Amino acid sequence: MRAEIITIGDELLIGQVVDTNSAWIAEKLNEYGIELYQITSVHDQREHIIAALDEAFGRADIVLTTGGLGPTKDDITKHVLCEYFGTHLIEDARVRTHIEHLYSNRPDVLNRLTATQWLVPENAEILENRVGSAPLMVFHHGQQLLASMPGVPYEMKIAMEEQILPYIGRATASIIHKTLQVTGISESALAILLDEYEASMPASLHLAYLPKDGVIRLRLSAYGDLPEEGVTRWFGRLKVLVKDYLIADTDEPLEVLVGNILKARHQTISTAESCTGGKLAALLNKHAGSSAFYWGSIISYDNSVKEHLLGVPEEMIKKHGVVSEEVVRVMAESVRKQLNTDFSIATSGIAGPSGGTETKPVGTVWIAWATPKGTTAECFQLGKLREQVTDRACTKALIGLLKRLEE
Repeated sequence: MRAEIITIGDELLIGQVVDTNSAWIAEKLNEYGIELYQITSVHDQREHIIAALDEAFGRADIVLTTGGLGPTKDDITKHVLCEYFGTHLIEDARVRTHIEHLYSNRPDVLNRLTATQWLVPENAEILENRVGSAPLMVFHHGQQLLASMPGVPYEMKIAMEEQILPYIGRATASIIHKTLQVTGISESALAILLDEYEASMPASLHLAYLPKDGVIRLRLSAYGDLPEEGVTRWFGRLKVLVKDYLIADTDEPLEVLVGNILKARHQTISTAESCTGGKLAALLNKHAGSSAFYWGSIISYDNSVKEHLLGVPEEMIKKHGVVSEEVVRVMAESVRKQLNTDFSIATSGIAGPSGGTETKPVGTVWIAWATPKGTTAECFQLGKLREQVTDRACTKALIGLLKRLEE
């Protein structure tokens, strides 16, 4: 199955707004096993939009559009789609009720322009936009479909995750995906390990390698008539082959896996971060329900914070350096004690681009885990790019915690 994205808006073509939507949508489509064939950006101009639609439907099964759904005159997407699909606008009572409720405490917003938002194409299937006023519209074009979404990133993401992707999933029910997560092996070495397995797979199965920050997601996808029990058998064989590197047999993020275990055991965690600067904390409290297990963090970027809030002796820093096993151990043990949690993680490293030395080059990161059974620490070399280093450090921290939770 093939998809295309059309982003609509003059602001995208003059550099005023960076198109982050397409990259995010592309990642989600990839998770669904849908090939993204092309991304096109067009002006808020009727002829340009129609030409892009014609070209996209000439190649793709699914067309996703973002932008141009606001109430102002320059937002013409809804009107152009009406023309393209041979329909006209009608009032949708459900959309009107939603918008009136959405702005019930802001009567100034409920004006004649806002009222145009509850006008929708008669032949479109309207899906709920829980957080915005622009309705989500799905059109069928023979066996193809088009889904139109707002361009505001947070609205688009919620729309995709809550409405559009489930809709596509129902429309492509013959596709089955199962995912494993592995670590501690390179992508090429993993491919060699699985060479015979892949060679023996039926044509209706496809194995995708999705590496990111030290974790490789192996997605087994079944297309066509292979029954689910057959996919399950092949998935079981895959698990056996990668058992020495296996983290999880689901596609849930590492922080969710950690949170689920901690919640089930009624245990808690805290963090003390230097080089990751709060990234680890942000991951641990990213999802609903995190208050059940995540207590808090001390972000000790400067040495004085490590000394005064985490009790790292000044002499220890002078002797071993702030990026050292000794320092991260104290950081982890101190935050665990101060916040009274079952587990804690501490990070200290050189994220770059400067600050590296011959013995501790950029990318050197020490991570410590304090648990009820004691404190352990490991040193990692995580690359040369700042964001890469901090992202990988968070991944290593969570993987290390998962291993200790399993123990």
